[in-house]
Amino acid sequence: MKPLNTGMMMPGMGTTMTGSSPAMTGMMIPRCTMKLEKCTGGMKINCICDDKMACSMLQNLCSMMAGSKCSCCCLMNGTMVSCCHLTMGMCQCEMTKDGVCITCLSGDKACCDMIQACCDCTSTMMKAGCTCCLMMNDMAVCCC
Repeated sequence: MKPLNTGMMMPGMGTTMTGSSPAMTGMMIPRCTMKLEKCTGGMKINCICDDKMACSMLQNLCSMMAGSKCSCCCLMNGTMVSCCHLTMGMCQCEMTKDGVCITCLSGDKACCDMIQACCDCTSTMMKAGCTCCLMMNDMAVCCC
């Protein structure tokens, strides 16, 4: 039997993460594969779970937090090294068969450029070995 891949234990459940790393939230965070890509007007974040329980947890967390602030935080050795708050655009979350797809778009050229710079930064950090946590309203909803 394959072990459940529900994620990492996060201490301090329910606390706000302002100034702290996503590794300190106190709840189980679904583990997934995250794929970031630029698109016209902004970026897409695809979170794909191999495990049905992790997928369900991710989708429930995203449903509960729909319409809230979206951020991507990168950690190296448990320390936050980058955090992009995507407040310069509108972020929408849609459910997929194996996770979620978050689209962050802006009609403003400067804001679109900032969103796409966040995509480049986060992608580069992930390629270098950082853990990325997708945050909604400062609460981690998934990590890879």
